[in-house]
Amino acid sequence: MPVVPPRVRSLALACLLVPGLALAHGHLKNAEPAPDSTSSQAPKQLSLTFSEGIEASLSQVQLQRLDGQASTAITTGKVISGTDARTLEVPLEAPLPAGRYEVKWRVLAKDGHKTQGDYRFTVQ
Repeated sequence: MPVVPPRVRSLALACLLVPGLALAHGHLKNAEPAPDSTSSQAPKQLSLTFSEGIEASLSQVQLQRLDGQASTAITTGKVISGTDARTLEVPLEAPLPAGRYEVKWRVLAKDGHKTQGDYRFTVQ
């Protein structure tokens, strides 16, 4: 039986563990309005669902209207937990006028990992 040096065993174990750790972050799985969608009705809230449980009180979601070269921040309500620990809901304080919007999010997953991202949608 061949003898495997301890360094080689440690390296092999590390290679097996690293992909599992990379998958543990809370990645966006679903959103309403959906990324790159166009709707004739303005949403009443944003709903973001992630691959992991999210700490709503330590997470941020921002909404901006894209006006050509500039952008305008849209006032939203407080980020709250949705129907389960993986979903964040953000109430909108006023109806959105027609235009293109960008959602930026930064979340802290229950496992302690931080992730961020953004997506756009259009209201006609």
